[in-house]
Amino acid sequence: MSADKAKDGHQSGRGSRQRRTQTDLWQPHPVLTPLTGSQAKRLVRLSEDAVAKRGFTMRYDGAGALVSVDSDGDPVRDGVSAGLMNLARTVAELPRQQWRSAVAAHFDQMLSLDGPPPVPADLENELYLRLVCAATIDPEMSKGVPEFAPGVLTVPATYVGRGVAMHFDLESLGVPWDEAARMGLANLRSLRDEVDTVRFDGAEITSLTGSMFTASRALVFDTVLRESLQVENPPFGCLVAMPARDMLFVHVLRDRTMVKALQFLITTAVRMFGTRPGSVSPHVYYVADQERHQVTDYSTGEFRLRAIGQLEDAAQHLGVIEAAA
Repeated sequence: MSADKAKDGHQSGRGSRQRRTQTDLWQPHPVLTPLTGSQAKRLVRLSEDAVAKRGFTMRYDGAGALVSVDSDGDPVRDGVSAGLMNLARTVAELPRQQWRSAVAAHFDQMLSLDGPPPVPADLENELYLRLVCAATIDPEMSKGVPEFAPGVLTVPATYVGRGVAMHFDLESLGVPWDEAARMGLANLRSLRDEVDTVRFDGAEITSLTGSMFTASRALVFDTVLRESLQVENPPFGCLVAMPARDMLFVHVLRDRTMVKALQFLITTAVRMFGTRPGSVSPHVYYVADQERHQVTDYSTGEFRLRAIGQLEDAAQHLGVIEAAA
């Protein structure tokens, strides 16, 4: 091969790599959804600048979080970390010129980057239980808290300024789990939902919001039904989705529109789980007789519905499917 051809080949290869890199910048980012690669790069830069101005030396770890680093840029063992996934979903909905202020406000709320969140003096009135997606939490931190459903944790939490702090170190609360759960559930019951009705192809779905604990109200679902939907013990159960911290969807099974409601909830849960801050679960659940069943399944990488006997029985009673001969 001549020197000219070798040179041309080298330039061609470098050009291909440059084109691939430029293309990647416009593709969806694999971790900081729903941002593109270019947007994620800007968010990381703004975040690193923001924490530096607040006295912390942190760098992006490539997996969705800022981590503490030493003077050589190496990660600090047992150092502080700050996830960026919720922040990515926040800025995705904002004009580009508002990103810097949104990032600054986000890190201003993180008052305890250098230690555990403060425990309020009045736990009886300030402690809540919060549902949170397990995949967004460091597994080491979440070892001591129970699951609400596969992939969804139940964590004691309190308001800190305009944000919410989660207390994974149960000993720091100074009360046993049973007592923390009692107080957290009581305070969840005291909340009031903002209620709206969504109609989709004949199906009626109740949309609840109002606070950063709205999705967590699934823990006191009987109260939600009684106070927000004015329904007690629906005979055929409900379809429920809690995709993000401030959203809870409920469809009370009454007729054949349950199929349309299920379609709406499947689409909405996945979309909101992937785009809104405070992700909880992408799944739809069937709740009946104080039991909860996960209806949707993505564990194989493809969507499928789980076979749930009680839901099939309800569908037969409502004329959605025919009883087996």
